[in-house]
Amino acid sequence: MIKDFNFYAPTRVVFGRDSEEQLPQLIRSYGGSRVLVHYGGGSVRRSGLLDKVLKMLSEAGIEYVELGGVVPNPLLSMVNKGIALCREQQVDFILAVGGGSVIDSAKAIGYGVGYDGDVWDFWCGKAEPQSCMPIGVMLTIPAAGSEMSSSCVITHDEGLLKRGINSDLCRCKFCIMNPERTFTLPAYQTAAGATDIMMHTMERYFSNYEEMTLTDAISEALLRTVKDCTLEVLRNPEDYRNRAQIMWASSLAHNDLTECGTGKDFATHRLEHELSALFDVTHGAGLAAIWGSWARYTMKKHLSRYVQFAVNVMGVTNDFANPEHTALLGIEAMEDFYRRIGMPTNIPELIGRPVTDDEIALMVSKCSRGGTITVGAMEVLHEQEMEDIYRLANG
Repeated sequence: MIKDFNFYAPTRVVFGRDSEEQLPQLIRSYGGSRVLVHYGGGSVRRSGLLDKVLKMLSEAGIEYVELGGVVPNPLLSMVNKGIALCREQQVDFILAVGGGSVIDSAKAIGYGVGYDGDVWDFWCGKAEPQSCMPIGVMLTIPAAGSEMSSSCVITHDEGLLKRGINSDLCRCKFCIMNPERTFTLPAYQTAAGATDIMMHTMERYFSNYEEMTLTDAISEALLRTVKDCTLEVLRNPEDYRNRAQIMWASSLAHNDLTECGTGKDFATHRLEHELSALFDVTHGAGLAAIWGSWARYTMKKHLSRYVQFAVNVMGVTNDFANPEHTALLGIEAMEDFYRRIGMPTNIPELIGRPVTDDEIALMVSKCSRGGTITVGAMEVLHEQEMEDIYRLANG
């Protein structure tokens, strides 16, 4: 069965060398006159990008205020700082300079400025966003795909609750992508980003809808391309052609294109959110540590999909007499790829030790919200299934 869909991807993409030069006119075209420049750690300063951005804004007569310090798994406390600053300084546009954490922090700030209550209300289900300030992006880390997605993931400092919400209100007005800005990414961050990009596609590829062959073909091409290009850029970090493929794939993997006519599962993401919240690990690495166990847990009920993945994405020779063997070889080939790029394939490799029974119980409780929700769609996971997968991933 092909699922009905409504595809909406309004973000304007400005891609290529020197694309940053268009920043002032882009901000003005969306009504920006007083901008919050939002960013993370010191890398945007060390690279000179932040200074360039601020100089361009000044020369164009666009006023700005700065808010740096966003961390991976962005925190609610930073969001609240941004909301207060935007109100105080009468900001009318937010510019996120960085990757997914910065973009999600900017989106949360955008939601909160016009809301009278606690912005966390949106993530705990007490309210739904009704507005969002306009947001632009200068992307430096291809991974999360937040630059073209409707999603926003934030971590509450108290209790380390990591939650996501989706609304078209937060879709960015524009995204500037210069692959040269990714040349200096550390190998680990490059690999983790590629893992996240591929997982955004795989979470849609492994769904209950398996008859949209065109979308499947797009997904398979994206996965093969990112896999091959990642190996190349790890050998040569300044390989513009392959960096460009990865950067564009980041957006295509999470702007819902690979969901058209299919569905989505996102159980691996939901399980991983509890890992990265509890242990503050890199999100992409956490996905790699969980996926193989989730795949083995769901494989037998969905053999045809896993066989298709093994053959069309991982290049496994189809053993027609034993589809389960083919499917398993595909999962193993994916894990071999993770190892080649320096990603973990289980939780002990991720955090340096096995998790305890109490930690598993805590992650299950958070993921299921005390047993009140399930996760996943291709295979619906209740508390027991969540526990089983965490234990499989625990080695």
